[in-house]
Amino acid sequence: MIKNDDLRTSPKQRIIIIVIAIFMLFSTFALYTGIILNYGGGTKSNLTSEEQARYDELMAEYNNKVTAQTKELSDKYFDQFKTYKGKVKSFNAASVDNLKKEDLKVGKGKKVSDKNFSDYSAYYIGWLSDEKVFDSSFDSFENPTSLKAPLSGQTSLIEGWSRGIVGMRIGGVRLITIPSALAYGEQGQGDLIPANAPLKFIIMLIDPVEQIEASDELMQLYYKAEGITVDSSDSTETTETTEEDTSTKEESGKKE
Repeated sequence: MIKNDDLRTSPKQRIIIIVIAIFMLFSTFALYTGIILNYGGGTKSNLTSEEQARYDELMAEYNNKVTAQTKELSDKYFDQFKTYKGKVKSFNAASVDNLKKEDLKVGKGKKVSDKNFSDYSAYYIGWLSDEKVFDSSFDSFENPTSLKAPLSGQTSLIEGWSRGIVGMRIGGVRLITIPSALAYGEQGQGDLIPANAPLKFIIMLIDPVEQIEASDELMQLYYKAEGITVDSSDSTETTETTEEDTSTKEESGKKE
């Protein structure tokens, strides 16, 4: 469901996303990878023993915060979202020739438009025409007991998803039928989604979940551990842009 060719972030934002994704691989994307990765432990050849110990400590603290947030949200939304599990049914793939939307519940919160489509988090179930669920927000689709961390609207997604949620309101639940041309097309997605496969999603939108940021100390150790060199010019560029924007706003205020 995620496309990687449309992300535009600063180096630090990218690393924060990477750190979050690393932790999330234990759950949200386990179905896609088929393996379990553990970057929170294990020896990092670029770190001293003292740095390694500190790295593991900070990573554990970070993961604990993410886990606590995920559990709090799951406790709040699990029972509600579980009621839509029975909506997963097989469908005629040949009949899917355009994007279709069906509201299962109309939300009462902020409306998602083309301009603010990233202002949300989401729980979802995605399946194929043969009723096979290729991914979902449940810890186990067959016997769910909790929800994994919700998907951020700031993630780069397939076109069918982005277009399919337009018009929804926070708190709403929608069934979206996506033709293959707006999904993964001829290339498919690994072994889980075959070529030219239409998809269906049940999506529940919730208020944007605040991102838990990694500390600067953890980030620096992560850079060193992975041998990553951060391009300082990018951060300088961001600062200059911010200052320019501020100056523009001040001048605009004076004119008014």
